[in-house]
Amino acid sequence: QSPLPESGGHSVQEGGSVKLTCDAPRFRHIEGCIGWSRQFPGKEREGIAALCTGTGKTYYDNSVKGRFTISQDTQNTVFLQMTSLKTDDTGIYSCAAAPGLTFSTNGFRFPAGSYWGQENQVTVSS
Repeated sequence: QSPLPESGGHSVQEGGSVKLTCDAPRFRHIEGCIGWSRQFPGKEREGIAALCTGTGKTYYDNSVKGRFTISQDTQNTVFLQMTSLKTDDTGIYSCAAAPGLTFSTNGFRFPAGSYWGQENQVTVSS
């Protein structure tokens, strides 16, 4: 599956904050990991934050660690709070869920067959 069409864009000044919401009913039956990917122009989507319900652990890519926070409410809505945004954070953000993820020193990606929510364009200007 692929991310759903863009739900709307967010434009913010450098140093600002944006909170993304992913309300994807399809995720609610999935046990495993949920998270967010980011895609830069001409590049593949790469995982930036994930929360795995089985282990209770969260994972953040080094590029966002300390600035982004992933969370989930009791209705399984997934959030990504982004703070101290940089122009380099400009990209398309998508939420996803998968039964499992493989994390390495090079990061992670949601595998084929993952369930995707809507895309969100985030533009950070200087």
